[in-house]
Amino acid sequence: MGVVSSGGQYQIIIGSDVGNVYKPLVDMANLQDMKQESNQEVGEKKSLGASAIDLLSGIFTPILPILTAAGMLKAILALLTAFHITTTDQQVYQIINFMADAAFYFLPIFLANSAAKKFKCSPYLAMLLGGILLHPNFIAMVQTAKETGEAIKFVFLPVYPATYTSSVVPIILTVFVMSRVERVADKISPKMIKFFTVPLIVVLVTGLLSLIVLGPIGYILGNGIAAVITFLETTCGWLVPMILGGVFPLLVMTGTHYGIIPIGQNNLMTLGYDTFLGPANLASNIAQGGATLAVAVKTKNSEMKQLASSAGITAVCGITEPALYGVNIRLKTPLYASMIGGAIGGLFMGLVGVRRFGAGSPGLMTLPVYLGGETMSNFFFACIGVVISFVIGFIVSYILYKEKEEENKETKKEVVSEVKQDITVQNDEKGMKICAPITGKAVSLKEVNDPTFAEEILGKGVAIIPEKGVAVSPIHGTVINIFDTLHAIGLKSDDGVEVLIHIGLDTVKLGGKHFKAIAKSGDRVTVGTPLVEFDIDKIKEEGYDVITPMIISNSFEYGTILSLDGQDVVAGDEIMKIIQ
Repeated sequence: MGVVSSGGQYQIIIGSDVGNVYKPLVDMANLQDMKQESNQEVGEKKSLGASAIDLLSGIFTPILPILTAAGMLKAILALLTAFHITTTDQQVYQIINFMADAAFYFLPIFLANSAAKKFKCSPYLAMLLGGILLHPNFIAMVQTAKETGEAIKFVFLPVYPATYTSSVVPIILTVFVMSRVERVADKISPKMIKFFTVPLIVVLVTGLLSLIVLGPIGYILGNGIAAVITFLETTCGWLVPMILGGVFPLLVMTGTHYGIIPIGQNNLMTLGYDTFLGPANLASNIAQGGATLAVAVKTKNSEMKQLASSAGITAVCGITEPALYGVNIRLKTPLYASMIGGAIGGLFMGLVGVRRFGAGSPGLMTLPVYLGGETMSNFFFACIGVVISFVIGFIVSYILYKEKEEENKETKKEVVSEVKQDITVQNDEKGMKICAPITGKAVSLKEVNDPTFAEEILGKGVAIIPEKGVAVSPIHGTVINIFDTLHAIGLKSDDGVEVLIHIGLDTVKLGGKHFKAIAKSGDRVTVGTPLVEFDIDKIKEEGYDVITPMIISNSFEYGTILSLDGQDVVAGDEIMKIIQ
């Protein structure tokens, strides 16, 4: 649905089928075994802000399933008690409760693992440091110190009496320092005993630093953030949810939304609830879904209707990237509508003080995380905020979205007429022209016996059943690549159109046999410049289909791509028209 590079991240937006694509790609590319190199190592410099966002994203994104599971377990408990199915003193409640609490209690250990991967140090030693902060004996010492007033000391160094369960900042600081200590320990340790000395130095030095210095600093910082949030909540609790509700799509576009996830998580851990990030994000996501579904209702374009329908439903369930990149940014007016709906929904939730008591991707599926407190009012207010956000996003989008039907119809009629009349080979203001690379019969891609081409997975285009064994350039531009097997040629026109010519199906297996290269990669070409010769009869004798698809690889960048099919064409004749 789109490709985005921002905030130190490279994102491919697929939609609701992302799970079916992600796992095979990970397996095919062996991504589990690849070590990420920092941008500095590959020569690209990041800004401080982009580096911070990349760091926070890398630390918090892997643990989101854990937090979502815990939040939803808490939501189930809230439903069970709200409908008097169970009570807090029953073992059913208590067992599910400690299952949910485990995710929050041991949060420093989970964060240690993902932080170690970002800081490029041992994840298991990092997790051990998280365990040190959570050890029952240390917690007991802290409790005793608070009750008696007697300080905890390591020799003569004071240990701050803080409880680090459910904390966020202390372990991140600790693992950062650990990554430096580990490198020094590795340098100074003799090779013969490095296996023993490196872990010893890392755990002893960093462990003591975390208890004496790093942990207290992180603890104070976390409480300081919570204090600021509390102050804002008591003075102008409506302001932050309104602003975040309005600008959240922009934050997602730039990747900076990862920078504020820790704030919401810190609120849940220190205050027990979150009044800013969760409600604002909920309002924004629902508003985006409403704005996108308005496009689905209003548009007469069947392809856009299908895309907007599925993306809108996904958005109201909590995942907005398909709606944002597939519809709202492209059409602009739904984006403005979603920002208006998100801001007004966030304003309402801020005014009534809606609180989120658990984690999860903000949407209809996670509304139960707003169950909490002594009454159901918080949940009802959250539901009202959802309705406000959706309705405003939908109505504003429906009013603002104007489909340029008549203009598009006239343009398409003119272009279709011009293509059918085989007009002269040159670009004009109504579209860019692509010519036939081979003499033969033009057919629809649907007739190609390969789903990769027939389903337009690689892009839109046309296919030719060749009569002459010469492939020529269909554009004025550059040869980007001629495959070693000579069965495929990639070109790029002066206007930026990327063209792939694939001679035959599965002909890569011939290894270049029956093919002869005329041009080479990097050559400048014009329409009609010979590229590759091939022997049609001998390729057929080998058992291969010679039908030749021509694909516009960057089809997603253009509005309309028209092509001729069902008739004979001569190499160099216009066969496609691209309208931006």
